Amino acid sequence: MAGAAVLPVAVFGCRPGVAGGVCFLEEQVVLHAAGAGCLRLHLEHKWHNFIPGTEKSRGVQALAVSPDRRFLAVSEAAGEQPVLTVYELTAEGARRRKVLAAAELPARQTVSLAFSPDSRFLAAATAPPEGHLACWLWEKQQLAASVRVQAAGDGPCQVSFNPQDNTQVCITGNGFFKLFKYSEGYLKQMNLQRGEPENYLCHAWLSKEEVICGTDTGKLTLFETGELHWQTSLEYRKPPRELKEDTTTEEYESGLAFEDNGLQQHSLPQISAVAAYSKGFACSPSPGVVLLFEKTKEKEVFKESQEVWLPEDLFSTEPKKSSRQDITCICFSPSEETMGVSTNKNQLYMFTMFSTKLIREKTSYFAYMNFPLHSNSITGLDMCIWKPILATCSLDRSVRIWNYKTNTLELCKEYQEEAYTVSLHPTGFFCLVGFSDKLRFISLLYEDMHVFKEFAVKKCRECSFSNGGHLFAAVNGNVIQIYSSITFENVTNLKGHTGKVHAIKWSADDTKFISCDTHGAVYEWNLLTGKKQSECVLKTCIYSSISLTYDAKIIFAVGSDQTLKEISKSLIQQEVPAFDVVYTTVAVSRSGRTIFVGTSLGTIRAMKYPLTLKKDFREYQAHAGAVTKMTVTSDDQFLLTASEDGCVFIWKVHDKEGGEVKREQELEYAEEVLIMRSDIDEKSQAILDLQISVKDLQTESDYELRLKDLYCEGKIKALEENFTQEIDSLKTKHQILQEEKEKQELQYKVQLSELMDKQAREMQQLESESSQKLSMENEKYQELQVKSQKMEEEYEKQLHNLEESKTMAVAELKEHYEKKLKDKSVLLEEAKENMKKQIEVHEEMEKLIYEEGDKEILELKDKYERQLVEEKESNIQLKGEIGVMNKRLNSLQKELNDRNRDIEEMRLEQQKLQDIIKLLRKDILALKTDIKERTETILEKEKNINDLKIKNQELQNFKFVLSYRIEEFKKQIESRENDIETMKKQISEMEEELEQFRKESIELKLNITQLQQKQKATAREVHREMEKKQDMETFIKRFKADLHHCVSFIHHPRKMKDSICELYTKYVHQSDMVGAQAEDADLQQQLKKQQEYNETNLAVLRKKVTKDKEMQHTAYMRIMQENVSLIKDINDLRQELRVANAQVHNLQSALRLNKNKKAIQDTAPSSELLSSPDVLRLNPQMETEKIIEMQQLEIQYLRDQIREKGQVLKCPGSASFSQKPS
Repeated sequence: MAGAAVLPVAVFGCRPGVAGGVCFLEEQVVLHAAGAGCLRLHLEHKWHNFIPGTEKSRGVQALAVSPDRRFLAVSEAAGEQPVLTVYELTAEGARRRKVLAAAELPARQTVSLAFSPDSRFLAAATAPPEGHLACWLWEKQQLAASVRVQAAGDGPCQVSFNPQDNTQVCITGNGFFKLFKYSEGYLKQMNLQRGEPENYLCHAWLSKEEVICGTDTGKLTLFETGELHWQTSLEYRKPPRELKEDTTTEEYESGLAFEDNGLQQHSLPQISAVAAYSKGFACSPSPGVVLLFEKTKEKEVFKESQEVWLPEDLFSTEPKKSSRQDITCICFSPSEETMGVSTNKNQLYMFTMFSTKLIREKTSYFAYMNFPLHSNSITGLDMCIWKPILATCSLDRSVRIWNYKTNTLELCKEYQEEAYTVSLHPTGFFCLVGFSDKLRFISLLYEDMHVFKEFAVKKCRECSFSNGGHLFAAVNGNVIQIYSSITFENVTNLKGHTGKVHAIKWSADDTKFISCDTHGAVYEWNLLTGKKQSECVLKTCIYSSISLTYDAKIIFAVGSDQTLKEISKSLIQQEVPAFDVVYTTVAVSRSGRTIFVGTSLGTIRAMKYPLTLKKDFREYQAHAGAVTKMTVTSDDQFLLTASEDGCVFIWKVHDKEGGEVKREQELEYAEEVLIMRSDIDEKSQAILDLQISVKDLQTESDYELRLKDLYCEGKIKALEENFTQEIDSLKTKHQILQEEKEKQELQYKVQLSELMDKQAREMQQLESESSQKLSMENEKYQELQVKSQKMEEEYEKQLHNLEESKTMAVAELKEHYEKKLKDKSVLLEEAKENMKKQIEVHEEMEKLIYEEGDKEILELKDKYERQLVEEKESNIQLKGEIGVMNKRLNSLQKELNDRNRDIEEMRLEQQKLQDIIKLLRKDILALKTDIKERTETILEKEKNINDLKIKNQELQNFKFVLSYRIEEFKKQIESRENDIETMKKQISEMEEELEQFRKESIELKLNITQLQQKQKATAREVHREMEKKQDMETFIKRFKADLHHCVSFIHHPRKMKDSICELYTKYVHQSDMVGAQAEDADLQQQLKKQQEYNETNLAVLRKKVTKDKEMQHTAYMRIMQENVSLIKDINDLRQELRVANAQVHNLQSALRLNKNKKAIQDTAPSSELLSSPDVLRLNPQMETEKIIEMQQLEIQYLRDQIREKGQVLKCPGSASFSQKPS
């Protein structure tokens, strides 16, 4: 056997995605899935009890606790076939009772478990879409029944038993809600699903017939006996803090709000968990919130009573995201005082339910069940020597400090980058953390982690302090950098690795340094020289972890080749096989006798040194993922392990006999803590502030008590005088009432004598009536006896007739069957069978007839006997009652006398007390009014005095400020007046320039009109030429027609000659031709010249117009800018004048308040001035001088008033009670 054994004493972690992952065993004991098993946790005493899973378990898939909380059922993924295990929960631990497996069921994952109310049956649902529902008699390891449940698709599936019926099972999933009844080895469906199928995520039984279900669209549906009874839709909820931020920053951040709305549209409500309790149920419709519903008598059946939100993680960089986790499971404690939930990020929260009765707040918040846990793979783990603490870092970007003695979380902080490695300083005051961007040296303060120094080492996967703490090593790729932890200088760089360095270790005396990499190299370095001292290379292995013995002579290494290697003197001395498992981490005890190894399956193996090649080790089921880090404490008392599942295990190390490992020397842990000076200053300042406030409150309370004592003493004297007068008046009233009492006693005696006579008469009447009733009952009894005799005779006759008919029927049947036997010999066997059947029926008929007759006779006898007994008993009771009534009459007479006396006495006392109460109430009211009036007068006077003092100080300050401002304003006004004069000169110059521009524009307009006239003349000439052109065209057309006519005479020469002569005489004139040609040439030349001249003039004019426009535009813009600047300056001066006037008027109104309060309400000069239009004051110097004179007069008036008030305050305090304010 191995040399040492380990026992888990604490587990920090939670496994997500487990059906029924959290439940209460007792009021302070919680059970939840953790690692490869379950954890029992006591919330108050902080003890842990780990229940490991089966061999080769990869984690819990579902768990269920029996209603009597004696048994625990666990579904695990171990190999190909899922394993169902039932444990018996005891005070000492958990004992494995049964392991269930069914070869006929498909090898699918079991996603939900449930116990029956009597804990005999266990229901298990396998994963959809081809799911099965199995019902086990788990104590007999017998599969009672199974049925196939077809689902619409993948999704969560849940099964549960009716809380009051062992045979009724409910199962929900994607597209189905089914109720099954178990009977005779079968599960029969009870309900028929109607309507469209929905994806039911969860359900819970509210009573024997009611089941509440939640869907993926935010609907809550209540089924009663399988039929839809009630339905409601829940909205997607936003945390209250986000709603407040949205309302305050709605206008400022409209863009962000639009994005939030877009996200909200995509994030639909989804009811992920439901749990029932006595008043109603709880459900989670959206991330981070649980709604409590209570039953009502209205139509809605259930009404929302409270919403409970997850708290924001103050240690997180994004606290809002930490409160938006999906809630996967809800449970209640046995007394329903506590509600527990688990989330998809490995966190556990709790909420005390009794607060809803006391406070009745609409929104409340959960608290951590213990402390925040890691939500991702743990990448680094280390412990220190001075303190019982360990540090972990994770891919969830957090660094946490745990105390393995008290099982608590001491420090936690989340950063912006992922953390890959962590190392604690031996003192426990500092730690190194390797982030994705830098390596940070962090101080561990009392309540915080402070980054003291940063090093430019990116993606540092390994770092470690030396055992002495004066040095630390950091891996930068394939280079190991050694730094001084005092000066933070880079002492040496260890170069030689070709692959990435996976692990580093210091020797006990810090003279040697060991490292391993991914290329199978293990190097031993000499830190004095910075060179390799020895090496061992095996290229086929990727090393993941190494460990040293205390004397640093033997190195243990593990890697990808599934072996544990013992290396010494640069050689592999021994290789121990891992038996089909990859070793991920290794640790050696300080004594060197025990080696601990972590595997890729999450198990821990303890081996004895020297190593053997056999399976000589103890294996412990622990984690649900590969073990990433492992270390042994310096005193060999504890083993610390961390894994990819986000869990940290603390193991107690024992020897092979079961006792604790012997310590060489008892360790005394340090209790010192670091704290920032600023924190101390803040706390001391807060203490001083609180002390001052306490002193102020004490003086105020003493003063109030003195005033109350004086006031009460005066009141007591007044009350004593009043009471003496009232006592005298009451004595006279008492004598009068005694005389009235005697008169009433005589009246009551007369009434009593009359009542006695009436009672005697009533007694005689009752006796006569009771005797008549007795005689009637005797007659009825005799008649009933006669009837019973007659009935007996009739039943005897009927029995005799039945017997005769029976004998006759038997004889007839015998004859009938004898004939059939003779006729049908072939059917002998069939006839015998029929005969037997009919005989049996006949016998049954006989038995029934006899039994019915006997029953009827007995029933009649019993009825009549009961009636007789009842009548006898009633007679006896009546006789007894008569005697009792006589006795009661006597006692009642006595009681009447006593009661009448008591009533008279009580009436008298009541009247007295009522009169006293009325008088006292009047006095109390009067005293209360006096107290109120006097306290109000005192408060008003004190307020007036304080207000006057404050106003006096303010006025003095204002006087100084105003005098200073008036001087400044004078200087500014002088400078502004000079500026205005210069501006006026500039404006006059600008106006002259404007006039010049206007003249130029007029000249340009005249030129443009001349050109337009010339253009019109040219247009007319062009029109004339066009007309001439048309005339010529008509002339040519005629000539062409005549020519065409001449051509027709081409074969007749004479006719042709005559026609040509006619053409010549008709169309040709020599003088016209010559003149026309000359005119045409002249006109063409003149037209060309005019066109060229007009074109040149137009171009020149266009250039001038554009230049003029540009000049005018620039001048106009310059004038506009100067005007704008002048207007701004004038407006600024006006505003400053307005502000000064408003301040002056405010001061005047404040001063007038002291003279007369009503004047402020009527005048209100400051508000009028603020709202009045812009006014330009013509003579500011005169106004300022007047204002100063008014202020001086008002200050003198205020001083006089303060003197008068001071004289009044010098008078004694008693005078203030007698005088009322005017």
